Amino acid sequence: MAHFLLLEHREHPLSDMAFDAGQIETLIAPSLQAMGYSIVRVSFTGGKRGTLQIMVERIDDTTLTVEDCATVSHTVSALLDVADPIDAAYMLEISSPGIDRPLVRSRDYERFAGFEAKIELQRPLEGRRRFRGKLMGLVDDNVKILVGAETVLVPLPAIARAKLVLTDELIAATEPQNRS
Repeated sequence: MAHFLLLEHREHPLSDMAFDAGQIETLIAPSLQAMGYSIVRVSFTGGKRGTLQIMVERIDDTTLTVEDCATVSHTVSALLDVADPIDAAYMLEISSPGIDRPLVRSRDYERFAGFEAKIELQRPLEGRRRFRGKLMGLVDDNVKILVGAETVLVPLPAIARAKLVLTDELIAATEPQNRS
């Protein structure tokens, strides 16, 4: 289950806002890592008042709590106050990735090998943009996925978005007594 904490941040007039997720991740990652958290994803959704979403998980793989989100929120907010990387009004959202988490980094495809996933590509690969099947890890720079009886190699750089599929197997594997 995902936990969310929203915190209103900054009151700047909206302007030609430039958003650099890498810059923000570089800014906050060392502090969060020292606190026992790793960043899953940094994203910004627009609108009249945009939302900066920082998705985090605990390094020890225990469940992220609302209290964890509050702790991370206070730290990230302080770091953003000093660096001021976004020149617009926005909401800061700290969240857990949830059980059916996004797959963002190459290590995610190895870590969650054996589970079902949905992958969407930026452009079609052999006429297909969407794949759903069992993750089989990585081969070089390709995600190996079992789609029905066919094994498909999907180039990692071609992936637009990917996430785990909520299945009974995934739920069982994420229950506290089943964690290793």
